[in-house]
Amino acid sequence: MSRQVLDSARPGIGAADTRPDGGWALRVLVVESDASTAEDLVQELRRHGYRATGVVTAAAALRDHRGADLVLLDLDLPDLDGLEVCRRMRATGDVPIITVTTRGAELDRVLGLQAGCDDYVVKPYGLRELLARMEAVMRRARPRQAAPVITHGALRIDAEARELLLEGRRVDLTPKEFDLLYLLASQPGTTVSRRQLLSEVWDDEWSRRGRTIDTHVSSLRSKLGSSQWIVTVRGVGFRLGRG
Repeated sequence: MSRQVLDSARPGIGAADTRPDGGWALRVLVVESDASTAEDLVQELRRHGYRATGVVTAAAALRDHRGADLVLLDLDLPDLDGLEVCRRMRATGDVPIITVTTRGAELDRVLGLQAGCDDYVVKPYGLRELLARMEAVMRRARPRQAAPVITHGALRIDAEARELLLEGRRVDLTPKEFDLLYLLASQPGTTVSRRQLLSEVWDDEWSRRGRTIDTHVSSLRSKLGSSQWIVTVRGVGFRLGRG
C-alpha cells in the first residue's frame, strides 16, 4: 500500500460500520511511518473484524483521529514527533491512544504516558498481545456506572466524571492512571497488591510483563507533584499517601 493510498483512507474512518454478526466494528486508525508495516497491520486488523485504515504522517493523523474509536500511534513519524502528536490529540479529544514504538526504555514509557497515551507497546510485539491490549483499553474507555466521589487530603477524585482535582486544580490523567489512583483511594490505609492492581486496572495477562505498574506509578507521582502520594510497600504493592 503506497503512502498516497494510506493517506487517502480518510473517508472510511468517519463512517459507522458493523461486523457480519451485527456487532460494532471498531474504527482503528493506524499511524505508522513505514508504509509496508502500516499496510500489514491494517490488513491483520481487518481480518480480525476491525475497520482499520492507516496513515504515515503526523499531519494525516491529526486530521483523521477524530473519526476513530482507537489510535495506534508510532512515535517516529517523518514530520512531527509522535509524543507531540499524542499531546495534540489528547488536547482536542479523548480518543484512546496506544503507542506502538521501538522506544522501549523506562523513560520513554513515562514520557509516552505523560503525553497522554493509554497504553505503550514496544516493537517487536505479537499480534495477540496488541489485540488484547486494544480490547482492554476499549473496555476501560466504555461508560462506567456512577461511583462515589473520594476525598483524600488535597485530592478530590470523582469516578463518575473521571476527574481528579488537586487543591482545586484539575489534573489530567490517562484512563489507566485514573483507575489506578481510584483503586488505591478506595482502600485508604490499605496496601493494594500488584496482583490486585493488574487484575482490576489492566484485566489482562499481557500486562504482567515488564514494569507496567511502576511506569504508571512514576507518571502519577510526577503529575501529582510528589512521590509521597503513592507509597511503595516493597515486595507487596502500593498504598495511597498524603503527598
